[in-house]
Amino acid sequence: MRIGDAKQSYEADEAIWTSSTQKFWFAVFLLVLAVFPFVADAYLLYIGCLVGIAVISTTGLNILTGFTGLISLGQAGFMGVGGYTVAWFSLHTALPFPLTLLLAGLLTAAVGILVGLPSLRVKGLYLAIATLAASVFLHFIFAEWQAVTGGMGGLSLPPAHLFGLTFQSDFEMYFIIVPLAVVMVLAAKNVFRTRTGRAFIAIRDRDISAEILGINLLRYKLMSFALSSFYAGVAGGLFAYFYRVVTPESFPLSLSIFYLAAVIVGGMGNLLGGILGAAFMTLIPEMLNLLTATLTPFYPNAPVFMSPMLGIIFGALIVGFLIFEPNGLGEIWQRVRRFFRLWPFRN
Repeated sequence: MRIGDAKQSYEADEAIWTSSTQKFWFAVFLLVLAVFPFVADAYLLYIGCLVGIAVISTTGLNILTGFTGLISLGQAGFMGVGGYTVAWFSLHTALPFPLTLLLAGLLTAAVGILVGLPSLRVKGLYLAIATLAASVFLHFIFAEWQAVTGGMGGLSLPPAHLFGLTFQSDFEMYFIIVPLAVVMVLAAKNVFRTRTGRAFIAIRDRDISAEILGINLLRYKLMSFALSSFYAGVAGGLFAYFYRVVTPESFPLSLSIFYLAAVIVGGMGNLLGGILGAAFMTLIPEMLNLLTATLTPFYPNAPVFMSPMLGIIFGALIVGFLIFEPNGLGEIWQRVRRFFRLWPFRN
């Protein structure tokens, strides 16, 4: 800990905002988010909605992997549970979207608890393989349980509705996805001001010592799985409302790797890093598409050459950040803040 960073009271240690400057910039950030849909074109609105969904899912995975130290490759499967839950309730009931999203999150949390049961006995690579197996099993259910999921053809669902209003366009969906992303990130921030959040961190840092201190490992690990899965279920439900269709191919294994990469690139155990990682990883495919479109007139085979590059870039980013910046984009941002806090008085 650096000199000047130590807190002088419990209230200061638990505070979300440590200065009036932070409150000011957060208010500016909210203002920018509110103005953005009125000045952005259709493409930027589309990207904004994708980033919002990615932020929710990445925050959930960060709670499990970054803060509790439990590696998961099942995020795509959990999102699929949320997406199919929303689709089924939208097709068979008249429930408004807040209730369908809540039910999606709760059902996915229940599935997450079942998947998390092995976490008391296994961890690390073995737990990652267990969650991967769960994701494969869920994908099998999505493809084969035709009476509920529609099989490989999937389900098409009506637009989200509330109080007689329907949300169909990207502009309208923006006002569901982005505010919900802000609320859920703030909720996650508050979790780590509580005993539960501190227990998660203790388990990550030294699970045996945490158990000796009286922390029930199974209870808190399952709570972490449930909370992480709840976020994934809500993200999957928003994904379903955004695209208005869910199929087994909507939630491939590569999506789990995508979110794990977002956590690593952003910074494990850093909520701001998770936001930055989600935005960064969402923008990479779009930047590749723009680069491909630019090269195609000069090099007609550019699409064929660039199509496998996304997986290569994801892998390179994970390895590069683990080697050169293991604390991710969140730590880079903190270093920039510290620089300008002392500038121009730095040596």
